[in-house]
Amino acid sequence: MKLYKQIFFILIVFLKTETLLSENNLFNVNNIKIERNAKISNKALADQAIKKGFTQLIAKILLIEDVPKISTLKFSTIKELVTYYQVANISDDRENKEFVNFSVTFDKDKIHKLFYEKGILYSEILDKELFILPILLKEKEIYVFNNNFFYKNWNIDDQKNNLIEFVLLSENIEVIQKINKNENNLINLEIKSLFQEYPGKNLALILIEENQDSIQRVYIKSFVQGKKISKSLNFKKDNLKSEKLYEKIIIKLKKDLENLVKSANLIDIRTPSFLNVKLDLGKKNNLVEINERIKNIDSIENVFVQEFNKDTMKMRIKYLGKLEKIINQLKKENINLKIINDQWVIKAL
Repeated sequence: MKLYKQIFFILIVFLKTETLLSENNLFNVNNIKIERNAKISNKALADQAIKKGFTQLIAKILLIEDVPKISTLKFSTIKELVTYYQVANISDDRENKEFVNFSVTFDKDKIHKLFYEKGILYSEILDKELFILPILLKEKEIYVFNNNFFYKNWNIDDQKNNLIEFVLLSENIEVIQKINKNENNLINLEIKSLFQEYPGKNLALILIEENQDSIQRVYIKSFVQGKKISKSLNFKKDNLKSEKLYEKIIIKLKKDLENLVKSANLIDIRTPSFLNVKLDLGKKNNLVEINERIKNIDSIENVFVQEFNKDTMKMRIKYLGKLEKIINQLKKENINLKIINDQWVIKAL
C-alpha cells in the first residue's frame, strides 16, 4: 500500500500544469492600454486588447520576416488562443482620460500548434542585454565616443517597449587605442577585444560610413549566444538632413539588431529534444519544490518519470531549444544540471 501511495504522489507531482499567473510567462502580454469610451462596451474593449496583445506578442517572439505569415489571422482564431485576461482601470490626469489596462495570456500549447502548422520558429530571449559600440566613419576620420551622433543619441528615445536593452560601451582609452591601431581594417577587428569587461555577453560593433554619394553604408559585426554574426546594410539619404538621416538609421538598426538576437535564440516546435536525468531523493531535493520550479520554464514541455526507488528517480525531460539554454534556465530556478559519471544529474541548489 505504501508503494502505491508513493507512485500516486509522484504522478500527481509531475503532472505538467501551467503557471498562469507567472509574469515571466513568454506568452503573457502586459500593460495593454486601451482608452475607455462611454460608447464602447466592455466586450469591445477586451477585443481591442486581445488584438493589440496578439500583435505585440508576435512582434516580440517572431522574426520580422515571419510576422506577415500570421498577421492576417481572423480575430475569431486569435481569440481562441487566449487563456485568460485581467483588467485594471487607470486614469491619466494629464490627458483627462480614463484607460483600461489589460494583461492577456495566450495558451502556450495552442500557440505551439499554430506555429507547428505554419512552420514558424519563435524566439525566447533570456539575456536581453546587448553591449554595443557604434562608430561613425566620416571624411576619413573615426569618431568613437566624441562627436559621434550615434553614440550620443542611441538611447535618446523611450526604450520601455524595446525587446532588447542596449548598453553602450563606456568610454575607454584602451578601446580608442585599439581602434586607432586598426583604423585601416576595422571590419576585421576582433570584437571581443573591445568588450573585454563583458565576457560571455552579447556584443555588437556597428560601423556607420558617411559617404558623399546617395548611399549610407552600415556594417554590423556581432557575437550573440556564442555565434559570430555579421550583416551589412545600405541606407538611401533621400535628401534628408544629416540628423534626420541618423535618427532613421538608429531606428532601423535597433530593429535589425533585435531580429539578429532573435535569430540566435530560435525554438523549433517540430524538433523537441529529450534529456534523461537522475534525481537523488532527499530533503533538499523535494519533489514538490523542484516540480514548481520546473513549471516556471516555458521551454520544458513535459517531465516523464521512468523509474524510481526510495533513493533515486530517473526522469525524461522533453524540452525545446538548446541544451545550454535549458541548463541556464534551470540554474535561474536554483536547479543544477550536470554530468556525473556519464549521467545527467539534477539537484536543487
